[in-house]
Amino acid sequence: MAEMDWARLLDLERLHRPEQNRSPHRPAYDQDADRITFSAPFRRLANKTQVHPLYDHDHIHHRLIHSIETASVGRSLGLEVGYWLEQQGKIEKGGQAIVAGLVHAACLAHDIGNPPFGHSGEAAIGGWFAERFARGEGLFADRERCFAEEFEAFEGNAQGLRIITRLEMNRPGGMRLTHGTLGAFIKYPVTARVRKSIAARDGGLKKFGVFESERGVLETIAARTGLIAGDATGTWWRRHPLVLLVEAADDICYNILDLEDAFTTGDLGYQDVVPLLAQVADFMPRDDRGESAAEKVAVLRAVAIHKATESCSAAFAAHYDAIMSGTFDRGLIAASSQAASFAAIETLANERIFTSSRKTELEVMGRNMVHRILDGVLPVVEALAAAEWKSERLTGYPRQLQRALGIDLRHATDAYSALHALADYASGMTDRYALKVDRMISR
Repeated sequence: MAEMDWARLLDLERLHRPEQNRSPHRPAYDQDADRITFSAPFRRLANKTQVHPLYDHDHIHHRLIHSIETASVGRSLGLEVGYWLEQQGKIEKGGQAIVAGLVHAACLAHDIGNPPFGHSGEAAIGGWFAERFARGEGLFADRERCFAEEFEAFEGNAQGLRIITRLEMNRPGGMRLTHGTLGAFIKYPVTARVRKSIAARDGGLKKFGVFESERGVLETIAARTGLIAGDATGTWWRRHPLVLLVEAADDICYNILDLEDAFTTGDLGYQDVVPLLAQVADFMPRDDRGESAAEKVAVLRAVAIHKATESCSAAFAAHYDAIMSGTFDRGLIAASSQAASFAAIETLANERIFTSSRKTELEVMGRNMVHRILDGVLPVVEALAAAEWKSERLTGYPRQLQRALGIDLRHATDAYSALHALADYASGMTDRYALKVDRMISR
């Protein structure tokens, strides 16, 4: 079985600018992290839902805080796994820092394509497109040429790749991150259409992670980092090993911190949260130190994250051969000694957190808001089509609306790219901006 090569997986040359000189005192992966951190899409995550939409509690996680915390855990995972790789002679001395740096940068960007209102926002955008394609009118008449499947199951991971490699900076290569960071970022290296044709969900491809518009970018990254082709067609690839560390950091953070948030909001009580965190942490806080309940939960959260990180690092080492051949088809949490503990957390979250009445009501509100906004913005791209894709020819209300909302039409040159312009706009909104736009266009 073929095995991926770390020398290629950790490629520090940049997308679209492979010849760019590297700074001798500032590693390329740190530059990647800086480019992500100072970007507008990253900044917008501060007003995007993590779990609880439009919550007014200052201590509840939003997407930006979640991304920063995931990047911290990812860096720790990268340091542990990188150290093991060095000790085993699988990477050169000094490679530990590269592994940790690439994982850290990819973790910072991992949610950058998420729409407002969390995963319910993804479902709302996908549902709106599905309804329009079912009617089959106007821009939605040709399902095949418009790759309807990637809109109907709108995916924040694919939107994230589109942002960092195309939309941000509005230039070929987008942010022009290193191939190593981009390889670690692409959670599912397959397009929606190709994934439909794969009989077995090989290599953990539970979703698609790339739009057809970025298929060329995927091909470049796969070639530069030496990803293993999924089959003889060469149209999809096995996952980059560092994806597993990014995914594990995300899993650790959202599972453990969702519990802490639920305790903070009162959705779960102390007796609900403590046994689950203590099981992961292998530690129970004492009652004789004068700590508040919130302080005890915080201590448990910190220890639990540390223990989970150690378990995922051990799982990476235990399944190394399958990971490097691209045949490992689980997450590191599921393959770790903590699998049962995290399964119990997920069960409680599904039963008590994700179904809370306040969250459900706001998700319904968010869904209807997203649909109204897309209904309201659609006439702009319809008018653009009638103007032969020349935005300077827009007049009247469509022109006013495009200006008022700042809708970027520079990439809209046909029906397919125009639909992506719609999705770009809707997914780029923050929760609060969506409220503002909804009020504007619904009056």
